Amino acid sequence: MRAGTDADGADGDDPAAQVERALTAFDAGRPVCVHDSADREGETDLVYPADAVDPTAVAHLRNDAGGLVCVAVDDVVADAFGLPFLADTLDHPAVDDDPAYDDRSSFSLPVNHRETFTGITDADRALTITELASTAATVASAPAAYGPDDFAAAFRAPGHVHVLRGASGGIADRVGHTELGLALAAETESAPAVVVCEMLDDESGDALAPDDAAAYAARHDIPYVEGAALVDALR
Repeated sequence: MRAGTDADGADGDDPAAQVERALTAFDAGRPVCVHDSADREGETDLVYPADAVDPTAVAHLRNDAGGLVCVAVDDVVADAFGLPFLADTLDHPAVDDDPAYDDRSSFSLPVNHRETFTGITDADRALTITELASTAATVASAPAAYGPDDFAAAFRAPGHVHVLRGASGGIADRVGHTELGLALAAETESAPAVVVCEMLDDESGDALAPDDAAAYAARHDIPYVEGAALVDALR
């Protein structure tokens, strides 16, 4: 565990304390609540190190967050996997990769590990996620030794775990949850793969308000951190 602020300690609104607490938790394999910014998606994601995800964590993501469970990998790993941006591979009139909150989306292929059955159960998704993380960690040290055929031997598409491609320059290029989560992984020397899932309000169905996300995080001893604080500390 990192030295510094206790992972369960209060940090008030101090950005540096928020970041340190988030890094300490992430380094220990625990989740973090990350709010991007009010002028972007305005959403808080529950973010896990992908190599720490088990079926209980998947249940936590779908029950307490409620959004789409995705695995973000960094640009080097995505290239080695041969993973394109999904919008670049689809030939259909509905393709329109111009979201209101950014220049593009990060979506690549949705996959299942080949040892899963349907791919949607908590156990199946946990297996896909942890195998993505393990493979990403191996590939990051020698990306030229791995290729799309190797990826296809272990994973199949379409599947139930959406893979996201991080921007090549990380949070210097883009400040989505994809890049913010990967910045946490890089700072803690974790596998370059993180799970992100949007937190939704059970009553309204909208994105969970930042104050409500922070209150949830406090109740469950999960660090809450603003994206701007991560960018200032880690860029």
